[in-house]
Amino acid sequence: MSVTMWFDPACPFTWRTSRWLRSQAESRGEQVTWRLMSLAVLNEGREVPEQFRESHRQGARALRVLAAAQEHGGSRAVGDLYTELGTRRHDEGGQYDEKTITEALAAAGLPAELAAAADDESRDQAVRASHEEGQARVGQESGTPVVAFGDHPGFFGPIIGSVPTGEEAARLYDGVAALAGVTAFSELKRARA
Repeated sequence: MSVTMWFDPACPFTWRTSRWLRSQAESRGEQVTWRLMSLAVLNEGREVPEQFRESHRQGARALRVLAAAQEHGGSRAVGDLYTELGTRRHDEGGQYDEKTITEALAAAGLPAELAAAADDESRDQAVRASHEEGQARVGQESGTPVVAFGDHPGFFGPIIGSVPTGEEAARLYDGVAALAGVTAFSELKRARA
């Protein structure tokens, strides 16, 4: 079954989910289709706490470069670049600055000139279109990530505190995939670990 994930590269919870999802999909001979979403777009018209505004700004820069990567090389290029960007930000504590973006592009095997997209606001339309596609799959009150299996409705999440491995990772994947096929199912939640 195909799996699609909409993500905002600024979100650390989404980063963990993406690592789990990619690993599980690949172990089953599947590939994740990577799509973009924006917490800044999601929160338009709302009061955003100061500590999140810089994250939204940096996320917008990364999203524009990811949109350029999508145009250049499709979903695989997006996934490879997200891996490189996310590793530098979420695992190594970096920012989405020019150095990080340039290094990530090189490591992903993408042209250095895509870095210019970081400040190209014309890319925001592609990000918004992808974001709206994801929200249409899950509903308008969902954060990041959105995961959809096949043509079933999407989910907000799963949100994971750490990246599961082995049998635990496989059980989570199987469970989420199974829930995707239950059209009456809409929500399951507990406090974050």
